[in-house]
Amino acid sequence: MAEAWQHPFLNVFRYFRVNEWKRSSKEGDVAVVMDKTLKGSVYLIRGSVSANNYLQLPRTSTQSLGLTGRYLYVLFRPLPAKRFVIHLDVTTQDSQVIRVSFSNFFKEFKSSATWLQFPFVFETRTPRRVLAGMAPPGACWTFLQLDLHDILLIYLSRCYGHLKSVKLCANLLVKNLYTSDLNFDPGITVSKAQGAKLPIIPVPREMAFPVPKGESWHDHYIHIRFPSDSPQATSELVWTNSSSPAAVILESVPQLPAHQVTLSKPLQYRMSPAIQMPRPQTSCPALSAPRVLSEASQSCQHSEGSCPADLSVCSRDSSAWVEASAVHTVVRDSQRLTHKSTGMPVALEDTGSHKHFLPDPVLRLKRIIGFGGHSTKWALWTKDGAAVVYPCHAVIVVLHISTGEQRFFLGHTDKVSALALDRNSLLLASAQVQPPSVVRLWDFPSGRCLSLFRSPMYAVCSLSFSSSGALLCGVGRDHQGRTVVVAWGTEQVSLGGEVVALSKVHADFDVQTFRVSLLDETRMASCGQGSIRLWRLRGRTLRSCPVDLGEHCGLEFSDLAFAQALDSCQVPSIPTLYVCSRNGHILEVDPQRMAVRCTHHLLPTGDPGPGITINSLSVSLTACAVGCEDGYLRLWPLDFSSVLLEAEHEGPISSVCISPNGLCVLSTTSSSHLGFLDIPSREYTVLACSHMAPVLALSTEQSRGQLATVSMDHTVRIWDLATLRQLYDFTSCDEAPCAITFHPTWPAVFCGFRRGAIRAFSLESTGVLVEHTCVPQPKGPWCHQGAIIDLLVTPDGNFLFSSCCQGSLVQYSCSNSQCHVLRVAANVVFQDAQPHPNTLAVSRDSRLLAFVGPSKCTVTVMDSASLNELLRVSIGTLDSLDSAVAICFGPTSPGHLLVSTSSNKVMVLDAVSGRTVREVSLGTVGHWHVLPSLCSCSSSSCGGCSYTEEGRPAGYLLPTTGCIPRMFCCSCLVSALWLAPPLLSTRMPLFCWRPLTGLLRSGNTQHSLTPAARCTSVTQSLCMLWPSPLTSSRSSVWGMPSSCGMSWPPLRGKCLPLTVSHLGLLLVPLIPFSLPLVTKAFQGPPQPMMPLEDVTSQARGLPLQQISMPSHISTQPDPHFRPPEGTDGTFSASEEEGCCGEIHSPTELLKSPGPPVFVEKEPSGAGDKAWGAASSSWQYHGHPSTWSTREIKAQIPTRPDSYKHFTARYKAFMQAKNISCPPAGGEQLRLKTVVGYSGNGRANMVWRPDTGFFAYTCGRLVVVEDLHSGAQQHWLGHPEEISTLALSHNAQVLASASCCGSDAALCQIRLWDVPGCLCQQLISHHDSAVQALAFSPDDTFLVTLGDYRDLTLALWSMATYELVSANRLPEPMHGVAFNPWDAGELICVGPGAITFWFLQQHGADISLQVHQEPVPEEMGLAELTSLCYGAARLLYCGSSTGQVCVWDTGAGRCFLVWEADDGEIGLLVCSGSRLVSGSNTRRLRLWAVGAVPELQYKGSSARSTSVFMERELTLDGAIVSASFDSGMDMGVVGTTAGTLWYISWTEGTSTRLISGHRSKVNEVVFSPDESYCATCGEDGSVRVWSLASMELVVQFQVLNQSCLCLAWSPPSCGHPEQQQVVAGYSDGTLRVFSISRTAMELKMHPHRSALTAIAFSTDGQTILSGDKDGLVAVSRPRVGMTFRVLRDHQGAPISVIQSTYKEYVDLGVEGEDLWLAVSEDQRVSVWASNWPENHCKLLDWLSFPVPAALETSGLLPPSLATFCPWDLALLVYVGFGTHEEVAFYSLRQKQVVEKIMLPSCAMSLSLSPGAHLMAVGFSECTLSMVDCTLGTTQEFAGHDDVVHLCRFTPSGRLLFTVAHSEILVWEVLSP
Repeated sequence: MAEAWQHPFLNVFRYFRVNEWKRSSKEGDVAVVMDKTLKGSVYLIRGSVSANNYLQLPRTSTQSLGLTGRYLYVLFRPLPAKRFVIHLDVTTQDSQVIRVSFSNFFKEFKSSATWLQFPFVFETRTPRRVLAGMAPPGACWTFLQLDLHDILLIYLSRCYGHLKSVKLCANLLVKNLYTSDLNFDPGITVSKAQGAKLPIIPVPREMAFPVPKGESWHDHYIHIRFPSDSPQATSELVWTNSSSPAAVILESVPQLPAHQVTLSKPLQYRMSPAIQMPRPQTSCPALSAPRVLSEASQSCQHSEGSCPADLSVCSRDSSAWVEASAVHTVVRDSQRLTHKSTGMPVALEDTGSHKHFLPDPVLRLKRIIGFGGHSTKWALWTKDGAAVVYPCHAVIVVLHISTGEQRFFLGHTDKVSALALDRNSLLLASAQVQPPSVVRLWDFPSGRCLSLFRSPMYAVCSLSFSSSGALLCGVGRDHQGRTVVVAWGTEQVSLGGEVVALSKVHADFDVQTFRVSLLDETRMASCGQGSIRLWRLRGRTLRSCPVDLGEHCGLEFSDLAFAQALDSCQVPSIPTLYVCSRNGHILEVDPQRMAVRCTHHLLPTGDPGPGITINSLSVSLTACAVGCEDGYLRLWPLDFSSVLLEAEHEGPISSVCISPNGLCVLSTTSSSHLGFLDIPSREYTVLACSHMAPVLALSTEQSRGQLATVSMDHTVRIWDLATLRQLYDFTSCDEAPCAITFHPTWPAVFCGFRRGAIRAFSLESTGVLVEHTCVPQPKGPWCHQGAIIDLLVTPDGNFLFSSCCQGSLVQYSCSNSQCHVLRVAANVVFQDAQPHPNTLAVSRDSRLLAFVGPSKCTVTVMDSASLNELLRVSIGTLDSLDSAVAICFGPTSPGHLLVSTSSNKVMVLDAVSGRTVREVSLGTVGHWHVLPSLCSCSSSSCGGCSYTEEGRPAGYLLPTTGCIPRMFCCSCLVSALWLAPPLLSTRMPLFCWRPLTGLLRSGNTQHSLTPAARCTSVTQSLCMLWPSPLTSSRSSVWGMPSSCGMSWPPLRGKCLPLTVSHLGLLLVPLIPFSLPLVTKAFQGPPQPMMPLEDVTSQARGLPLQQISMPSHISTQPDPHFRPPEGTDGTFSASEEEGCCGEIHSPTELLKSPGPPVFVEKEPSGAGDKAWGAASSSWQYHGHPSTWSTREIKAQIPTRPDSYKHFTARYKAFMQAKNISCPPAGGEQLRLKTVVGYSGNGRANMVWRPDTGFFAYTCGRLVVVEDLHSGAQQHWLGHPEEISTLALSHNAQVLASASCCGSDAALCQIRLWDVPGCLCQQLISHHDSAVQALAFSPDDTFLVTLGDYRDLTLALWSMATYELVSANRLPEPMHGVAFNPWDAGELICVGPGAITFWFLQQHGADISLQVHQEPVPEEMGLAELTSLCYGAARLLYCGSSTGQVCVWDTGAGRCFLVWEADDGEIGLLVCSGSRLVSGSNTRRLRLWAVGAVPELQYKGSSARSTSVFMERELTLDGAIVSASFDSGMDMGVVGTTAGTLWYISWTEGTSTRLISGHRSKVNEVVFSPDESYCATCGEDGSVRVWSLASMELVVQFQVLNQSCLCLAWSPPSCGHPEQQQVVAGYSDGTLRVFSISRTAMELKMHPHRSALTAIAFSTDGQTILSGDKDGLVAVSRPRVGMTFRVLRDHQGAPISVIQSTYKEYVDLGVEGEDLWLAVSEDQRVSVWASNWPENHCKLLDWLSFPVPAALETSGLLPPSLATFCPWDLALLVYVGFGTHEEVAFYSLRQKQVVEKIMLPSCAMSLSLSPGAHLMAVGFSECTLSMVDCTLGTTQEFAGHDDVVHLCRFTPSGRLLFTVAHSEILVWEVLSP
């Protein structure tokens, strides 16, 4: 029984005054923080070692709490991915002390006579694996109720006395501890308990957790009662893998006889080891109980008093072995307390059922549109000439010429790099590019793969069969770039044998083409740069000899062919060899004499000039066909006397091949066009063509059977789905289209573009109808300010909707005579840095519009006609980071909305109520992750699903980033396609390496999708159509290539699923099936997938000879165009004009989008212009447009989850304008000092100890500082924030890189001459940001690495400053470095692999070869985030999980890994035997690595025990930059807090060198004598600086608050030592700090809301403060009281308060002080006061109307006003009239006496006390200095954001300007 003072409960923290730390103690990192969930202060206990970081009650172990309450209530929350410990010392009635501990450190229950250890186990249903024992990311606040009486009684048979002590160890958050004899239930409120008359005691109010109104307590928090007192509780095993649709339950497990663990209501009815996070439980898949084997039943017989079994299923296999062991468990959501005893294996059999589609597989590849891949030179004839064989990425296609049918060879997992077909068309050989290259041999008639083997070459570039197919020769390159020729024996393959490697030869000469003679299989020929060689195979030896070329030895030979012979002819010798060159020569080579027989120099017709470049040739019995670089296919007789036939193509020809009968010539172009020329008829037939760049979106039209695609090649193409022929081609020269949709009734297509334009094209007149472009604000309503993400037309054709990456949603009317803008909603669609497709969806009845927004976790449903919001649904749970990715309405039920989420889930929502109807998690099967899009369909066979109007079951198709689409039934959401885990299946599945990104449905609703993943190469588009196979031809499931769109196009009344990849086009009809619907049980692992791939192309071209062209597309509006019958008008455009550049949404803005802004426009159509008059230039595809690889990028991908990766800080400034620099020598300002360091940069500080050079960045500036004198130089020129720096090895050149702004196409990289302090060169290539820079060891090259949006690695020559090589990256890289021991090698680190780049120099040409090695398995899924070289051949790499791995770069292997930190390691520096690591945990560690070079020879036996940590320092932020001397004894380190530290490892100290605010600076004030200045910021700090040196003197820090205003006390009573500063904070408090005593003297709370302005009275005895609500409080700091409150400005925040002496007595009022207050509603009040007498009177009141345009837009500039220092009777304010101006208002005359015009709205204002000068800051990052006497203005640049603060010093000699956290100090020069 508790003592009276402890009844009914005791607040332990309050009673023992934990906050004072007198009766309690703390050790390590223990802090008070504000928790948003509980809305109050809690204690944060964290640290890597729990024993060193704790909170303990009482203070010493000799004391005792003496708490006798039976129950101890612990209110805590574990920290994610951390471990924690709770120790309780409990005294029994016989005075025995028992230690009771709870921790997720413990793996099992242990006990002794004096201690008990209970493991705290977490379980989660998230797809990501959480480390065993660690808290998951979604750990909730927990109400832990411990029955101390029962714990001692049950486990030790002792009687509880009292609680002696409590020790809470890292890592956890704890609110409080309570003890009581009462059994509280936190889930029941007082009113509910009284109303239901329940025998339950609700928790007291101070113990209660806050619960949102109308929601359940259990949906947000966890209640654990231990031990339980429910004898009826059962223990069950529930398999909680979220990817499984069913649960496996094991029942009838013995339990504790009396005391069980129970959960509070409503979970008390079941005790389960895993309980789902709060989700609707309706429509869940049925559960089936598995059969429990008899061995399991026998093994579970325990003696009396044993605990219930704790079993867990760790495998997805149907026969998973689990461990049955005794356990005491308590579970809620994601946590459980448990203790185990012994157990044994139990076999479980899963008899649950899965529902399947029939037939299975439900999709079959039918047709492909596209050609090419790694190369466009491979296209072959079959023996009979009836078909051609060619690659399309990872698929090999056989196209029958007459029928147009296609069949496919599927199996390659990367692009096909080479093809070869034997003479009899029996064997086909193919190689893929993924190193090491894999070669497949196929039985050509059946399509069966006979053999799969790995070639010894790094990449195979050519294959050639002998005539019989018994010999296969291949040419490629090895890892060192050397040419390799290999011969394989293949004669036994058809008989079931294996491929035999006969010979391998390394060559030191170039080989471009290799051919085996058709008459003698032992003889071959090759050609290349300057060489033609003849080869012979004898036995297993392959030898070659060169042909004597004579004067032709310098030619570059591109192709060769042997002369053909009649089958009846027996030629004993090798036939003549024809070889072509790139300068127009064809050489006839005599193989017997090994010499050139004759030479033919081919010239263009009628052109006596130089020869033409010949890329390919093919020889028949009578003619020779050549393909040339000029795009001509020419047919010559064998004597080359004259051209027989000539066909022109638009692009260069890659290859030619004459058919076996000699009547047709097959040709390919570098633009991925494939066709053949029929020689007798002289007609050219196009067989395949596709886009020249990635396809971004597609749409299908039902009635006409058409497909529309848009691509990064700036074209919009319309295809006929029946014939697969291209019908139309619309081309834009200046911008790329990115979204498209058909109108459901009119023959028109709408297209959205990257700059926000919307255009419509007529499919009848092939002309541009109308267009909408953006209008700059505030001229009128604007459409879009960024790239169009999605377009959507309602099924009834009345409305068109469009959304852009800036979050705008626009509604257009399509039902009347005008297609005008109806409504514009801003900030409603989620503004994603990586836009996803399917952001819009419309119901089938056209009534509802749904979209993702305004945040990524929200789905909004609107009325499609009025855009009234009907519903807003939040995706995810309280602690979940789940977000919506794509949406669509159900195919049969318009009230169901399907949402795919970022955690691999599909949710079906009720579009009316918002409740979750059902939910399916796809888990982490294979390589699936994000679900970027959804597509409703109605052509799947699934038992138990609903049916469409045609009688087919309804379903939807879901692509994933793993390249495999999934077909689902809408009612039960059962997956029809499975991807077997590679380690669990005996048949290894093959994966595509490009992700599916979008999906589309045809019918009444068309969606067009932009890709959600960025392309890794500049390639063509690939589109696939997947039909359902006939029941008579069941085949295995094929993998799907990367796609960016998918749809169900109609064709002959059948439903066609259509997909688009980044590299090609494929199409197919869906074949109906007639099998009855059945339910099929899942009986084993899924079947393996066979993936496909993509390709690369560079130019475009079509032959022009006798080709049927589509009609010309006009750029003018067609006056004859009419809509179909039933409509009443034509398309027209809205009145918006102008251009808007692409705007990338900043991360901060995306996370917290602004409120929706609706702009409605009357549907009058007045002023609309025709779309044909658009500013964009449009042309027909016959005139190719240039296409830059820099422009070919898909939508912006997601930023990597790595702090090392640079992200530019969001800035609110407007587009920079051109400023006029003042004349040299006439400047009024000179930049003197920059205060602060840009902690947002990465590796943006360099220090060279030997030369003393020290430079760092601050915004756009490079600051070069002398560390001894503190003098600074400032290098200006960058237009945007600088991301990184690099110093050449000779310290003569500094490279700096900045971001790409909205008005610039490319990032700037400036190369500075260090001795001359000048920029000597400006280079540009990257289009978003530069992540890293590095110089080669000899300073010959500079490598630049683009960020996650740019994905480019560029190599520059430092001699010529030219771009040597530019390479696209498949994924973001975090760092790059040159090998200091080998200038030809550089290395990149990124996700899951290390990439080696080798410089290959061929004359003046330099190329980069790539090799990649995966991270070691022991590092798991870690990303490599940092790197540095150590001793020779050693490379150290840091990872995102805190590990450091060491690589032997010579062998390309990792031999050592050790745990170096708890967080991500973003920086490594090595010199000699010492290594420094820096991480985002703020720790800087010094490692001794002298023994590492010896470990590289031990291989896998190397151990990390030889590496030990010497020292450790903890700084104020994550480490982003560092430089050390050669001995690693001292260095300079930069952190994200904006601080540069001097590090001395010898002394173990860190000294602050450079510091600044890490967040926005809100005010700058000065001491009266100008010896100090003070600043305050959003980080809650007040910093006092020495004005002479700008060094930090003292800092006052207030946690969890923002300091918004600041004032310095005026000189009073002649005591300068009594200087004070007063600061106002966001919680409504003001604090007075003493400068001399460096302490806080007073804290007052005069306001209920945030203080926004503050000032001292002239005598320093009164403080005036204004708050956000418009109240002005007058307080006296001496007595700490507020004696007056002025409410005249109530309703608008106070922005300025200024007080000064009233020098003039003729103002009509009494008082000594004159002060003003300015509010944000443009009102200024002027007062006269005498505060000692409590006198205050209003002198004047000024109010300025806000212009309607500004008021409508909501973009109001700040209210600015101040007293004129040279005439205190003048009030200076910024006017808000029709012009931007500064007005001088006379308090005497009551009128404006002077005006000064401004170029734009002023954001800050300050007047100099020393001269008639005025400083004005603008949103364009510029500063203007106005001479008020002369009326002249000078403009200055240097800031990186809005100049929101200007302050002159009291003397006027210095000017301080602030932009965000940057403080620039300017010296005011005398005129």
